[in-house]
Amino acid sequence: MRLEPQRPGLGAGANENHFRGSCSWILLFTMAQRSGLEDPERYLFVDRAVIYNPATQADWTAKKLVWIPSERHGFEAASIKEERGDEVMVELAENGKKAMVNKDDIQKMNPPKFSKVEDMAELTCLNEASVLHNLKDRYYSGLIYTYSGLFCVVINPYKNLPIYSENIIEMYRGKKRHEMPPHIYAISESAYRCMLQDREDQSILCTGESGAGKTENTKKVIQYLAHVASSHKGRKDHNIPESPKPVKHQGELERQLLQANPILESFGNAKTVKNDNSSRFGKFIRINFDVTGYIVGANIETYLLEKSRAVRQAKDERTFHIFYQLLSGAGEHLKSDLLLEGFNNYRFLSNGYIPIPGQQDKDNFQETMEAMHIMGFSHEEILSMLKVVSSVLQFGNISFKKERNTDQASMPENTVAQKLCHLLGMNVMEFTRAILTPRIKVGRDYVQKAQTKEQADFAVEALAKATYERLFRWLVHRINKALDRTKRQGASFIGILDIAGFEIFELNSFEQLCINYTNEKLQQLFNHTMFILEQEEYQREGIEWNFIDFGLDLQPCIDLIERPANPPGVLALLDEECWFPKATDKTFVEKLVQEQGSHSKFQKPRQLKDKADFCIIHYAGKVDYKADEWLMKNMDPLNDNVATLLHQSSDRFVAELWKDVDRIVGLDQVTGMTETAFGSAYKTKKGMFRTVGQLYKESLTKLMATLRNTNPNFVRCIIPNHEKRAGKLDPHLVLDQLRCNGVLEGIRICRQGFPNRIVFQEFRQRYEILTPNAIPKGFMDGKQACERMIRALELDPNLYRIGQSKIFFRAGVLAHLEEERDLKITDIIIFFQAVCRGYLARKAFAKKQQQLSALKVLQRNCAAYLKLRHWQWWRVFTKVKPLLQVTRQEEELQAKDEELLKVKEKQTKVEGELEEMERKHQQLLEEKNILAEQLQAETELFAEAEEMRARLAAKKQELEEILHDLESRVEEEEERNQILQNEKKKMQAHIQDLEEQLDEEEGARQKLQLEKVTAEAKIKKMEEEILLLEDQNSKFIKEKKLMEDRIAECSSQLAEEEEKAKNLAKIRNKQEVMITDLEERLKKEEKTRQELEKAKRKLDGETTDLQDQIAELQAQIDELKIQLAKKEEELQGALARGDDETLHKNNALKVVRELQAQIAELQEDFESEKASRNKAEKQKRDLSEELEALKTELEDTLDTTAAQQELRTKREQEVAELKKALEEETKNHEAQIQDMRQRHATALEELSEQLEQAKRFKANLEKNKQGLETDNKELACEVKVLQQVKAESEHKRKKLDAQVQELHAKVSEGDRLRVELAEKANKLQNELDNVSTLLEEAEKKGIKFAKDASSLESQLQDTQELLQEETRQKLNLSSRIRQLEEEKNSLQEQQEEEEEARKNLEKQVLALQSQLTDTKKKVDDDLGTIESLEEAKKKLLKDVEALSQRLEEKALAYDKLEKTKNRLQQELDDLMVDLDHQRQIVSNLEKKQKKFDQLLAEEKNISARYAEERDRAEAEAREKETKALSLARALEEALEAKEEFERQNKQLRADMEDLMSSKDDVGKNVHELEKSKRALEQQVEEMRTQLEELEDELQATEDAKLRLEVNMQAMKAQFERDLQTRDEQNEEKKRLLIKQVRELEAELEDERKQRALAVAAKKKMEIDLKDLEAQIEAANKARDEVIKQLRKLQAQMKDYQRELEEARASRDEIFAQSKESEKKLKSLEAEILQLQEELASSERARRHAEQERDELADEIANSASGKSALLDEKRRLEARIAQLEEELEEEQSNMELLNDRFRKTTLQVDTLNAELAAERSAAQKSDNARQQLERQNKELKAKLQELEGAVKSKFKATISALEAKIGQLEEQLEQEAKERAAANKLVRRTEKKLKEIFMQVEDERRHADQYKEQMEKANARMKQLKRQLEEAEEEATRANASRRKLQRELDDATEANEGLSREVSTLKNRLRRGGPISFSSSRSGRRQLHIEGASLELSDDDTESKTSDVNETQPPQSE
Repeated sequence: MRLEPQRPGLGAGANENHFRGSCSWILLFTMAQRSGLEDPERYLFVDRAVIYNPATQADWTAKKLVWIPSERHGFEAASIKEERGDEVMVELAENGKKAMVNKDDIQKMNPPKFSKVEDMAELTCLNEASVLHNLKDRYYSGLIYTYSGLFCVVINPYKNLPIYSENIIEMYRGKKRHEMPPHIYAISESAYRCMLQDREDQSILCTGESGAGKTENTKKVIQYLAHVASSHKGRKDHNIPESPKPVKHQGELERQLLQANPILESFGNAKTVKNDNSSRFGKFIRINFDVTGYIVGANIETYLLEKSRAVRQAKDERTFHIFYQLLSGAGEHLKSDLLLEGFNNYRFLSNGYIPIPGQQDKDNFQETMEAMHIMGFSHEEILSMLKVVSSVLQFGNISFKKERNTDQASMPENTVAQKLCHLLGMNVMEFTRAILTPRIKVGRDYVQKAQTKEQADFAVEALAKATYERLFRWLVHRINKALDRTKRQGASFIGILDIAGFEIFELNSFEQLCINYTNEKLQQLFNHTMFILEQEEYQREGIEWNFIDFGLDLQPCIDLIERPANPPGVLALLDEECWFPKATDKTFVEKLVQEQGSHSKFQKPRQLKDKADFCIIHYAGKVDYKADEWLMKNMDPLNDNVATLLHQSSDRFVAELWKDVDRIVGLDQVTGMTETAFGSAYKTKKGMFRTVGQLYKESLTKLMATLRNTNPNFVRCIIPNHEKRAGKLDPHLVLDQLRCNGVLEGIRICRQGFPNRIVFQEFRQRYEILTPNAIPKGFMDGKQACERMIRALELDPNLYRIGQSKIFFRAGVLAHLEEERDLKITDIIIFFQAVCRGYLARKAFAKKQQQLSALKVLQRNCAAYLKLRHWQWWRVFTKVKPLLQVTRQEEELQAKDEELLKVKEKQTKVEGELEEMERKHQQLLEEKNILAEQLQAETELFAEAEEMRARLAAKKQELEEILHDLESRVEEEEERNQILQNEKKKMQAHIQDLEEQLDEEEGARQKLQLEKVTAEAKIKKMEEEILLLEDQNSKFIKEKKLMEDRIAECSSQLAEEEEKAKNLAKIRNKQEVMITDLEERLKKEEKTRQELEKAKRKLDGETTDLQDQIAELQAQIDELKIQLAKKEEELQGALARGDDETLHKNNALKVVRELQAQIAELQEDFESEKASRNKAEKQKRDLSEELEALKTELEDTLDTTAAQQELRTKREQEVAELKKALEEETKNHEAQIQDMRQRHATALEELSEQLEQAKRFKANLEKNKQGLETDNKELACEVKVLQQVKAESEHKRKKLDAQVQELHAKVSEGDRLRVELAEKANKLQNELDNVSTLLEEAEKKGIKFAKDASSLESQLQDTQELLQEETRQKLNLSSRIRQLEEEKNSLQEQQEEEEEARKNLEKQVLALQSQLTDTKKKVDDDLGTIESLEEAKKKLLKDVEALSQRLEEKALAYDKLEKTKNRLQQELDDLMVDLDHQRQIVSNLEKKQKKFDQLLAEEKNISARYAEERDRAEAEAREKETKALSLARALEEALEAKEEFERQNKQLRADMEDLMSSKDDVGKNVHELEKSKRALEQQVEEMRTQLEELEDELQATEDAKLRLEVNMQAMKAQFERDLQTRDEQNEEKKRLLIKQVRELEAELEDERKQRALAVAAKKKMEIDLKDLEAQIEAANKARDEVIKQLRKLQAQMKDYQRELEEARASRDEIFAQSKESEKKLKSLEAEILQLQEELASSERARRHAEQERDELADEIANSASGKSALLDEKRRLEARIAQLEEELEEEQSNMELLNDRFRKTTLQVDTLNAELAAERSAAQKSDNARQQLERQNKELKAKLQELEGAVKSKFKATISALEAKIGQLEEQLEQEAKERAAANKLVRRTEKKLKEIFMQVEDERRHADQYKEQMEKANARMKQLKRQLEEAEEEATRANASRRKLQRELDDATEANEGLSREVSTLKNRLRRGGPISFSSSRSGRRQLHIEGASLELSDDDTESKTSDVNETQPPQSE
């Protein structure tokens, strides 16, 4: 959330008016202190002296302070020490600890001048840390109120503060907001003043958590307004003529307004865990004022009372206060009247009596009673209210029991019921009957239904809650009645909203959804109003700004909750579910997911185990909702029997409470919905039923409408801690509330604009130091000066805007300028100090020089005096000189000459001054003339400017008139808008009425359908009777003629059947031969499988041996590692730890590159050392030459002493020794470097080869894994998409079916009425029609059976094709097995190569051990250097510990990636505001276009779906084609619209640039503004025309829809005609079939002879079938076992893969950590080197200073020149020697560094070797496991295929037999088979088209991802193998499915065959006997003959007639 800029005129000039306001504050507080207050100054004012402390400012600039995240404090202050890539080293300000933090987690800190700022919108760095810090500082200082733009943030102090007295009210009265410190009184005063001045309604919105202080702040607002606007002050003589008692009302209204709170608190507040006086309802208090500003009335509206608290409470919580007040405060008389008992006697008081600390319920009861009396409540009303309260408690004491034999509830004692009925005025018997056996409406009758115990308890609780809610509603209405003075008309009002803030619990219910929905709407209002004010100021200041409506950010979430349709929102779906009889919470959630599953703000639960049902993303965060009992809460059902009793109560008060009984939801409506013990019909009361969601939504829309018409003021209350402790602030809790309250959202919006603004003069005064030469001397306008300064500062134009009176900056710019200013000031002060010090030093030096010269003169004179003092002539001269007078005359002459000279000089000076004065006089005269001319020019310019001003004023008046016209037009448009809205509401009401009518018609339709069903049943009976009669008449006549023909045909068919039987026998013999061949093959396959298993076992043994060898090798490697680690620990423990962690994160290649880089660095160091050595040698040569020269000079000088000679010889010896040591060290060094190079090169080559091999293998594995994962994901996505499409199509199909059924029902009703009218005339014709319909139905059945037969045929063909495909797949699998064996061989070869590589590694380890022994020897030689290294080692150990801590903290960095995203997004938002606005416009227009296209597409889809009924296959294809076309069109249209809008955008930008370029010329600007205004008006008109065109297009689409409906009706008619024609054809076919059946019956007589053969064949077939079934069962069992083994192996494979992934992840983490530690160690080494270099330089400086000191001492001591020269030479030599020593030391340090690097490389090589071995072992294990699984997979699949092939081959014999039998009916079914084939072809074509479309999409993806193709080529082989495996699995599943189908078909065929054979045998037996044919008694009536799917029904009468016919026809045959 983010802090909002202030309202123009209030927050903008806070800096200007600060000092004026502070003076008024001081005066007022002196008054307050005199009046005797506690000194509230410390709770309101900030000590600015502490804030403007220069020390803190300097500290801030020096340390670069920032905020870093902290778990304990939220954010902590720290100073930046060092930046390392994406991370920063910081030092905590509190304890000095250092830490590494990600750059994205750092937040800027504001300069100290912004500390404890009163308005957080003025902060230059607007971020969460700064907001939290500012609030925390103010809270700890006792300042609980803080502004945040439009917000006033209040933090609960949990103690009484002395800032709410009348003196404080008087202080704030009449003051502006920026003149006084933040306070709720300042908000109230600004709202009151704005209401009076602007005549605009105001609102104050208080939101926050429970316990944050909302209610207290609303009380303070009411207290302030009642004090400021009370009517009895200053209005003593003002009487109201309308009021009957004017004297009584004086001042009484304000008192009643204050007393309304205690009543509402006692009935609506309760103690919770967080708050002792928590409001359990929301309220909107509206205070009305008259024109003069006095209170004239008030009104209170309440929202969402928590009525469930009256029934049950959580632990340590209380119910509403009134219950405890009544029980503890009522007298004995009142207790007896109300039948009150003790606290523990009531079940609804869950926790008994819980006292509130510091509160007495008895006293509070008396206060509530007094408040009721003040409000004008009568004694009867109060008593009635208390009776209802007592009755609510009595409801809880009613107990029910379950009867023994039934679930019915009973009331064992009715004493409680008697008490309750006495209190509520009801009859006890009626009440108990209504509770236990309520009357429920079933159809048109009422039935008494017994209730269970659970139902009775639920009903009682619901009644108690409803009673208390109605009482609370009545109470609010009564208070409003008392406060509403309608006779005093109110001009305007102030509304105070006290409502719960955003709530996020673990699981949230319906109440939280309503509260969060309200807060979304309020936040949208805030965003809208806040930025309107902000942008108004931008327009007033003339800033370039594109309007942004931030209210639209919250619109998607609001639509998700409240949208009525297309698609419906949460509340609409909840209301819809409440209407369905069998709806549950689960169905509601499913429907919600189906409708809103794709919404951006909606999320489904990720896992099945999640407790939440769905999730909504609000602006404050993600909220999980649990939809338990939402339907019950939304309907709020009650026992309507008891409700009617309460409505008919003898107590008038109770009857008034329950007067709206008709609008409740009865319990019988819930019974059908829950499907539990409740069981009754579904009942709705038309027009009455209103859900809780609907009512709440309506009240919220009213509230928002009133708030939008007001000027809102926002108060955000915050709870600092949950412990109710004063002075404690939990930072994370406060941050959550700031996010939920919208404060941080405000910050986000503020960042989009220019939150920091500063007046021109202040900007120039403060920041002119940064641009010293930008502003010329003399006067300049503030705006021009600021423009020049900003040009000089070179700021980005997007970071600032220059207005008319202020300069505006984006967030963070002022802090940057402050930093630069501080740096500039420090530079200036440093320069000033340097100049001062230089001046003082030069002065001291000059003084010392003078002293030195004076000393020399004194020495000279002293020496001369010492020489002359014993000379006699000197003594004479000194004695004679004073006696001579000539010397005195000369002195006098000299004095006079000097005086003359002085006088002359004075004269010349005076003459020069005179000449200068004359010159100046002339110059002044000239300047005077010039100024006079300039004055004249200025007066002329002034006159011209005056004329210009007059013109501008005229133009301004014209523009104002135009503005007024425009405003009037806007008002007219608004009026039109209101009229349209009213019409919209009327239309909605009309729609609701139509929906109700529809519901009624549905009920009537259902009744008519029932009647229709009964009538149809009767008609069917009549038709059956007529059919029987007609059959008897027709068949007797026809059968005589046809029997002879049938006998002939039967004989011919019997001959054909014999031939077919012979063919079948031949085929059977062939099949048996085939079966034997297959069995032999099976045996061979089993043998091969056994051999494969043996080979597998061998391989398993080899793999186990290899694994053991690998384990042994790993153990050896581990032992070697331990030895190496021990040796390294002896040398460098800390370095070893650091170096062990220097492995790369992703690949070993990167590590190799780093090693190569290190080698390059070593080479560079080596070359630099060579260069330095060459330099040293050159210097050495120079020194040797100088030494020789010195020797010659020393030999020349004879004054040298013996001591000097000895010193010289010693020095020469030392120099020689140093030379020898240098030469030896250089030789050793070179040898070591050469050895190291050779070893390092060999090691690197071997490592690179091994790493490349490992990398290839690893890459292959990862590619395979990625390919498999991507394939799985793609398949899952495709399946999901197909399922969604299927579900949508089915849902829409069902809707269309329902509509069609409704239309059919209406048509049938009309037909039925018409038929009833015509029945009297044409009964006989109707009966004939019925008979014909019965015949048609019978024919339809015949057609269905024929279709079934054709489907069986097609299935047989499919199975044959599948068999052929399976044989092909077997061949493919055999080839695949060979390929896999080849791969196995290659993998074994790789394994052998890796073993060889391992052996090489062991050799390398031995070589490294030898190197270690060498290094040990060197270490023994260099023990002296180790001591110095040990100290560095200790330091490094400490650093390593710190690094380990940082590494642990780094693990949290992955969770903070989202923060980095947000931060980057914010910066992007700051930079791209203008672009975003344009894109939003384009996207909105695109959305509108897409919506329109979607409407068109839906219309097309509807028409296509109507056509779907005719031919489903064709309809599916067409739908897909239409969807593709509509999407393509939508894309093209959207692209065209986008291009058009981009062109318009470019034109507008060009216009804006032209306007800005012509900004200086005022006249042109006005003219161009008029042009732009006209252009904008034209654009508005164009947009209107576009809207009208869109509306016309919508109308056209509606017309098209109507046409389509008409076409559909015509199509329906055609469809019905086609059906009739088909029915006629079917009738003809049916007759032909009947003929054939009769012919078959005749032929059955001749079939007696072949019956015995057929029975024998049948028995054999049955035996074969049983064998086949046994084999199938065995095969199935084997297959199941194989599948189980497969699954187990797959699970093992998954486990192995998981272990591999975990190992890789841990290895990558170790790589990353080691890399980071290596980086840190390198940085530490660099710091150590820098420190060493600084030490060396300081030593050099010290030595140089010592040399200078020695030189001065030598000069003073030795005056002789020879000695000084020798000493100088000596010093030079010493200096040279010192330099040589320093160079030696440097070389030694370089040597040590090289040794360290060498050790590091060796350690890295060791670690790489170890990791290589581990990787290889892991890879080998995974390969072995994979190979084993693949082998097992192949074997199992081969088995499966063999078994299935055997089964299928056995089935072929039976199938061929069935084919022969089915072949008889093929001729009849050819036509339908052709039609089916054509339909299948169409379906396949559509599928091919779909596949082509999918292929096109995939091709586009491939084109988009070309850079991935190279990687995919490498994975192609594994993907192919996997696909082949998957295809094989799919084929196996298909084969199983086909096998099951065939088995079912076999069963059906065998059953049909058995039935036919039985019937044939019976018929033959009866025919043989020659007697009357009588069917078995088990099947009397009708009997069915099944002929391959077609059936024929024969009645007993038919059979009798047939037998008689047969008897008649038999005698001729015998003859």
